Amino acid sequence: MKIDSPLISVEELARIIDDKNTFIFDASNANGSKERYQKEHIQGAIHVNLETELSAIEKNPKFGGRHPLPKPNIFAKVLSKKGLKPEHLVVIYDDNNGGIAAARFWWMLKAVGHQKVQVLNGGYEKAKSFKISIDDSIVALNETNYPISDWKLPIIDIDGVELASKNENALIIDVRHPERYAGNNEPIDIKAGHIPSAVNFYYFDNMTEDGFFKTPDELKEIYQNLIKNKEEIILHCGSGVTACHTILAMNYAELPFPKLYVGSWSEWSRRK
Repeated sequence: MKIDSPLISVEELARIIDDKNTFIFDASNANGSKERYQKEHIQGAIHVNLETELSAIEKNPKFGGRHPLPKPNIFAKVLSKKGLKPEHLVVIYDDNNGGIAAARFWWMLKAVGHQKVQVLNGGYEKAKSFKISIDDSIVALNETNYPISDWKLPIIDIDGVELASKNENALIIDVRHPERYAGNNEPIDIKAGHIPSAVNFYYFDNMTEDGFFKTPDELKEIYQNLIKNKEEIILHCGSGVTACHTILAMNYAELPFPKLYVGSWSEWSRRK
C-alpha cells in the first residue's frame, strides 16, 4: 500500500480501521487528554506521550529547548514497546489545535524512515462527529525490535540558526502566535521576542475555519510566496513541536522538507 499524502480523512480511516496492519496512535497532550484517553478513544488507538516518549526533557531548556528529541535508540525502544514494525501503516491523531502533537510524532516517524504514516485530518473531534468507532479498550501490545540508525530529515542546531539569521539566502520561519513573535506576550519562555531576521507565519493559518488543513494548492501558494528564492529554509516554534505542524503542511503541499530547529525559541531565548 503506497501512501501519497501525509494526511488521512476520517472516511479513509473508517475503511481501514479494522486492518491488523493499521496502527492508530492517540498523541493528545492537552490538559485532561490522558484521562480522556482512558475513558474513550478511537477504536484500537494506542496512547503516545509527548512529554515522556516523544521528547527527552531536561531540567534546563537552555540546551535543547523544552521538547528536545530523544536519542534515536531511545525512540526505537518506544516504537518497539508499542509493537510497531516498519511495514505497518500508522495513523496519528490528537485533540488539540489542529494536530500539533500528532504532527510531531509524524515528523519523528518520517525522520527515522517510516514510510506509511499519516495524520488524521480534523483530529479526534472530527472522528467522533463522523461516528468513527470510539471505545475504552486498551490494545494488547506485542513488543518488536524496531530498527533505527539516525534522524534522516534535516535538523539544524542553534549555531546553524545563528549563521542563517545573517545569511540573506536563508529564511527562518517562526510559526508561533504573532503576539509571541512580536514580543508583546510571552506566556511560556523567559524572554519575549524572536530570532533576528525570522519571519512569522502562524501555524494555525494552515487550517480552515472548520478545523481541516487547507488544500495542497492553497498551502503551496502560501509557502511559495513566503519562500520565494531562498536557498535554506528553517522552521521553528517555541519548543520544536508546533513547527512540525507547518512541516506537515508543506509536505502536504509537495514542498521539500525544511530544516527543523528543535530547540526553537525556548533554547534561543535562554542562550542568545
